[in-house]
Amino acid sequence: MALGDAPATGGPDEETEDDALARGAGLEAFGESAETRALLGRLREVHGDRAARELAEERFRVIMDKYQEQPHLLDPHLEWMMNLLLDMVQDKTSPTALMHLAFKFLYIITKVRGYKIFLRLFPHEVADVEPVLDMFAGQDPKDHETWETRYMLLLWLSVTCLIPFDLSRLDGNLLTQPGQTRMPIMDRILQIAESVPSSLLMLSRFITRPDVKQQKMAGFLDWSLCTLARSSFQTLEGVIAMDGTLQALAQIFKHGKREDCLPYAATVLQCLDGCRLPESNQTLLRKLGVKLVQRLGLTFLKPKVAAWRYQRGCRSLAANLQLLSQHRPEQQTLLVPSNCHEDDDVPEGVESVIEQLLVGLKDKDTVVRWSAAKGIGRMAGRLPKELADDVVGSVLDCFSFQETDKAWHGGCLALAELGRRGLLLPSRLAEAVPVVLKALTYEEKRGACSVGANVRDAACYVCWSFARAYEPQELTPFVTAISSALVIAAVFDRNVNCRRAASAAFQENVGRQGTFPHGIDILTAADYFAVGNRSNCFLVISVFIAGFPEYTQPMIDHLVTMKINHWDGAIRELAAKALSNLAPRAPEYSATHVLPRLLSMTRSPDLHTRHGALLACAELTYALYRLAAREGRPVLDYLDEDAVQGLRQIHLQVRVQGLGGELMRQAVCILIENLSLSKMPFKGDTIIGGWQWLVDDTLRSLHLVSSHARQQLKDAAVSALAALCSEYYAKEPGEADPEVQERLIGQYLAELRSPEEMARCGFSSALGALPGFLLKGRLQQVLAGLRAVTHACPEDVGFAESRRDALKAIARICQTVGVKAGAPDEAVCTENVSQVYGALLGCMSDYTTDSRGDVGAWVREAAMTGLRDLTLLLARSRPELIEAHICEQVMCRVAQQASEKIDRFRAHAAGVFLALLHCDPPTPHVPHRAELEQLFPRCDVASVNWNAPSQAFPRVTQLLGLPAYRYHVLLGLVVSVGGLTESTVRYSTQSLFAYMKGIQRYPQALESFGGTLLQVFEDNLLNDRVSVPLLRTLDQMLANGCFEAFTAEEDHPFCVKLLALCKEEIKRSKDVQKLQAMLGAPGGDGVVSSQGCLKLRSQVPWEPRCPGGQWQLRADVWEVQFCGDVRRQALLQLCLLLCHPFPLIRKTTASRAYEMVLTYSDVVGAGALDEVLAVLSDTAW
Repeated sequence: MALGDAPATGGPDEETEDDALARGAGLEAFGESAETRALLGRLREVHGDRAARELAEERFRVIMDKYQEQPHLLDPHLEWMMNLLLDMVQDKTSPTALMHLAFKFLYIITKVRGYKIFLRLFPHEVADVEPVLDMFAGQDPKDHETWETRYMLLLWLSVTCLIPFDLSRLDGNLLTQPGQTRMPIMDRILQIAESVPSSLLMLSRFITRPDVKQQKMAGFLDWSLCTLARSSFQTLEGVIAMDGTLQALAQIFKHGKREDCLPYAATVLQCLDGCRLPESNQTLLRKLGVKLVQRLGLTFLKPKVAAWRYQRGCRSLAANLQLLSQHRPEQQTLLVPSNCHEDDDVPEGVESVIEQLLVGLKDKDTVVRWSAAKGIGRMAGRLPKELADDVVGSVLDCFSFQETDKAWHGGCLALAELGRRGLLLPSRLAEAVPVVLKALTYEEKRGACSVGANVRDAACYVCWSFARAYEPQELTPFVTAISSALVIAAVFDRNVNCRRAASAAFQENVGRQGTFPHGIDILTAADYFAVGNRSNCFLVISVFIAGFPEYTQPMIDHLVTMKINHWDGAIRELAAKALSNLAPRAPEYSATHVLPRLLSMTRSPDLHTRHGALLACAELTYALYRLAAREGRPVLDYLDEDAVQGLRQIHLQVRVQGLGGELMRQAVCILIENLSLSKMPFKGDTIIGGWQWLVDDTLRSLHLVSSHARQQLKDAAVSALAALCSEYYAKEPGEADPEVQERLIGQYLAELRSPEEMARCGFSSALGALPGFLLKGRLQQVLAGLRAVTHACPEDVGFAESRRDALKAIARICQTVGVKAGAPDEAVCTENVSQVYGALLGCMSDYTTDSRGDVGAWVREAAMTGLRDLTLLLARSRPELIEAHICEQVMCRVAQQASEKIDRFRAHAAGVFLALLHCDPPTPHVPHRAELEQLFPRCDVASVNWNAPSQAFPRVTQLLGLPAYRYHVLLGLVVSVGGLTESTVRYSTQSLFAYMKGIQRYPQALESFGGTLLQVFEDNLLNDRVSVPLLRTLDQMLANGCFEAFTAEEDHPFCVKLLALCKEEIKRSKDVQKLQAMLGAPGGDGVVSSQGCLKLRSQVPWEPRCPGGQWQLRADVWEVQFCGDVRRQALLQLCLLLCHPFPLIRKTTASRAYEMVLTYSDVVGAGALDEVLAVLSDTAW
């Protein structure tokens, strides 16, 4: 590939996933109509070609699947698509393969649109019955490739069997030949039904025909019951047989007339009881059993509308509007029967059916419970009032706390069905509403998680159904309780689906009942989308809703009762913060009722309760302090003596050791911080020493804490220390207690030399968090101790986290003490600023790696952040302290990080670079400021995504044209170009080649670039982090003709030095693993070029995984392209590698040398060429 032939960055084929999704969500019509018509028209041509057939089928699937979520758009086109395909099916001359292909296309359409809609379009004339039967009879049931054909034929047959003529009329003369009879059509259809388990739709419609039920229903039901009796749900064959049989029976009892099915219902129910389906572990069988049971129950009972049911309004919208327009009195909501003597005769099997449905409400699977709930609703609608009321009582018994969450969920579904159908009379609301309110907060802990989200969701459905079922006056006594419960669920539920369900139920009640307090205002703030974010619900929406007095106290009580002791730590933390936010809405209640209750909860034996109560005490106390401060009152105006003493003694009563110690330590640290910020009157108290000991012990024992909780615990302890010192260690404002200062700083500096890395991290952060008055007079000592931590010694080279935290502490201390001339022990000044910059810049070269990867990146990130903060601080206050050479180093080192391979750190470095470039007032001594402002204008800062290699590298490589930045940018760029990540390699390579193409016409710029590249190589010899990707970069640059201008000069200095550095890099390497890694994948793209012919390449594509030694060898091969002594030295190096001790090196060398000799025939004399090629190819290297 020649220079500049690299593909352009980006392109039309690089569309983002978000764009595709956005376009796919707004379809308005079937836009592929013409393509689909053409595709179906070509089926006759492509059915014989397997590749073309599969291509057409796949394209049709893609077109149809696009409308999976909006299938109604296909409706205007279904008829012509079906006609095109059925023409091929009904054409007698069509090959079998074409018929199967047409049915496969019909199935794809059916899958998208649904069989119920598609079914209506099948031809269903009398003349279609026999052809469809004949086609089905010709199918092989064991052919798994053509199952779509059999499926579509069954659907077709289910329509044709509905013709309004006696099927016996279609038989004609059954005697076709003497001694032979043709099977009647009725028997043929029944034979298909019994042999194909999936023919239930066709079967149910066929068996219930008037002419078929007289002759065949009894026999078929007998066959079905025998199948159920001899099948076992413990075998796969039995499950399949029972599945089909149960579905067929359920469909028959659904579509058949009651008088036809009633004689068989008791027998079927008895057989079903014998199958013991509730004991099966097959969800589908249990669901079908419940479905069939309810169909049998409906068969036992006469179809009628319960005269006693509760009804709200009319079924007709026009009638309702007419009543409103005429201002008629409200109609009676309880229907009174015209005939008061209701038929109370209930068949014998109904009780068994009801019992099985109530058992189904407690099933372990949701689909079974849902089917049972619908069955309960349908059955109750046909029962007398007294018996239906007994059913309601049995449903309410599901809400016992001895029952499982499954029973609660099934009970909620049943209540919703009963309420929706008007079968839950207002007299029962006093019993139903309390259990529904309990269900709205139902949660049962199971191990490390909990169950109950489905119960709460179903309870919201009950509230939704009540809103639609009852008149406002019926629900008036319960409005306060229901509205508060729904608001609490919508705001404080852990599960987003439950919050959205509660919001929807609240909205339904506001719209239909109109009695919920402040309903519209709450709905505006807590709509479907707003409640999707949990933090927003707890911390923002809850505060708005609590502004309405009706909801304030219930919300606070719910947080204390249900959320403070929640099993999820994130919920406990959010609940504590929510209590803090709600305290200003009810300060007296929070201080006199909530806080004493929380203090008592801190002594609970349950760990989660103690943890949540501690957090809540801390947040609530600080909230009361802020409220008192706004009113100009002391916090003790809200807190009585018992509360103050309780807060004082908390940390002595809780255990911070052993099980749960991590949680409790963090909570106590948060408590210490908040009590300190609340200015509690503990100054000079012995309790302060206990707090200090707890913070120090926490920082000292961080290595004993689990890694996932370590950072949070350290941050909590450091924040607690900062607040504690600021409030209780100041002798006078701005003046420290000398004794405390000496003890504290001396102890912390000593801990910086701890052999435990986490102890260094903790005490480094602690020193950084100290207030300014404690650092006064000890600044130099503290900075020296932290600088010592940032220096990587052989014994602690892996302590990257301690170096990171020490750098953060140095930067934070500089911000704390500020800048002041001539006071090195009090502030940043001329005497110590160079030392601070030295520590920060020294850590910019930290590339420590361990099993976690490039952990030195954490150090470099902290160093960049510190350099930015310090430089901006000096630029604002004392810009003369920023020396020119320091500023140049800062900008160059940051530019290097902005050109390296890790996306996140590259983006951070770019942000630091641009912040220093565009700060106000401007940073002094920035090299090439004018050029930089042109390359990186302020208006483009926010629009560039520096995480994306495609946007970052084209901009960073422009810095190669600025001499001050070239070395460091090139040092970072070669690591990216020679890296492993495809996107990083791609865009960095393109950007580098684009820059090289631009300087080909400027020999001086090219010479300067080559010199800088060699300097980078020389400075990083034997440093595999740089040298290996550098050799990859060189290979790419030589292959693309980047240094073609150097081939005109014999023994060009660039070529001579490059060869010398390559030899030095590989010299005396005996590490087998390293050499294997260096060789990488065989068959690379390096091909020897002859005397300036740089653009020939191998046909084998470049493998970016091929490291060091392979690239060294290929560099030697590339050196042959140059004239003079360089070529001889390169050939000599190849010959030496042919004698390498390791076979893999010898083999790869011989392969490269062979390619080189073939490409550059002038390297070897014509007389020896054949002999050299024979030796290289025939020797067993």
